[in-house]
Amino acid sequence: MPVAMMMVYLLNRVECETEVAGTGQKAMQMAEAGNFDLITLDVDLPDGSGFTLCSRLKEHPRLCDTPVLFVSGRSCLEDQQHGLDVGAADYITKPFETFEFAPRLLSHIKAKTTSHFVAASESTTT
Repeated sequence: MPVAMMMVYLLNRVECETEVAGTGQKAMQMAEAGNFDLITLDVDLPDGSGFTLCSRLKEHPRLCDTPVLFVSGRSCLEDQQHGLDVGAADYITKPFETFEFAPRLLSHIKAKTTSHFVAASESTTT
């Protein structure tokens, strides 16, 4: 099973809605048009670099708070560090353990939701 389909399957099992983009350009269009809790990227995209796309997402005013996670076959520490440096919340190397994949992604969604809740409650108390 291709990795993208495995990821969709694992996330659907924990009741996450998913969408798949085949290129970086399509991913950016979908991100700009949608309201996603989390975005996963590979480093190697058919039309460019996932690192560059992550940087663009983090520079976008509406998307900058959306967690981006790399899921990549590039496992060297330099690539992992670079992914974090351009704004990714996490870097998961392929092959990944299926039992930990969805919980790791869900923890980032929960952290985003919690930080938005805290920020909203702080703004109403000041």
